[in-house]
Amino acid sequence: MTGASGTRVLSLDSLVRVQRGRHVPAAPWRLPVPDGMTTPMGCDAVAVPARFGPLVLPRLPRVGCVYADDAHWWWLVPSDSDYALDWPAPARYVTGAVLPGPSDAPGAPGLPGLIHRPAGTLPYTPPIPLYLALCRLTDTTPTWSRPVTA
Repeated sequence: MTGASGTRVLSLDSLVRVQRGRHVPAAPWRLPVPDGMTTPMGCDAVAVPARFGPLVLPRLPRVGCVYADDAHWWWLVPSDSDYALDWPAPARYVTGAVLPGPSDAPGAPGLPGLIHRPAGTLPYTPPIPLYLALCRLTDTTPTWSRPVTA
């Protein structure tokens, strides 16, 4: 569309489209594996509300990398640690250790901080003890102990 003076005039629809095109949604975050550590089995994560974090730690025979912020704690586990397991609510299994992206809101939290790094080169928390600890804390029967229904 061209105005009387020969200049290009943008319609309201065009202006809205331009504004929407400027907003790029935040990319998801991946929990970083500390330098010097390797993930030969891939890497997923299990998230729990922060109030459970201190209750889970003493129940585990080995603790891998643990990340935390005010809302959640995340444990790194080998990929496919959700195979044949129904992680108990309110735990959330996160494939690829990918967290929702940062919010555009001012003061939004950043990437969670590493609060525990194990000795050695593997960042994993063994998934079965973690699963059992979460089942106990949430009063959930483990998947393999549930009655089979036809």
